[in-house]
Amino acid sequence: MKPKEFKRWRKAQGLSQTKAAQKLGLKLRTVQYYEKGERRGEKISIPKTVELACFAISCGVEKVDFTEPEGRPVEQGKSGRRLSPETAGG
Repeated sequence: MKPKEFKRWRKAQGLSQTKAAQKLGLKLRTVQYYEKGERRGEKISIPKTVELACFAISCGVEKVDFTEPEGRPVEQGKSGRRLSPETAGG
């Protein structure tokens, strides 16, 4: 993922840099570095893990329950309770 693609992703999701940092578990400054493509004059690359996290967020996956054997996305009902894959329709 290139810096311009990262910024395009963020804007397409309707996220500020601060909100993108929160969703990705990054510091705001890191998001700013990724969008600029450099830190203190040195070129940096966006890690594959961040690229995959961006893809997951784009698909509506924000949390994954790794206690499930297949690592299913965690879905929440209207009450905010966690739904099992059976009750969530998955």
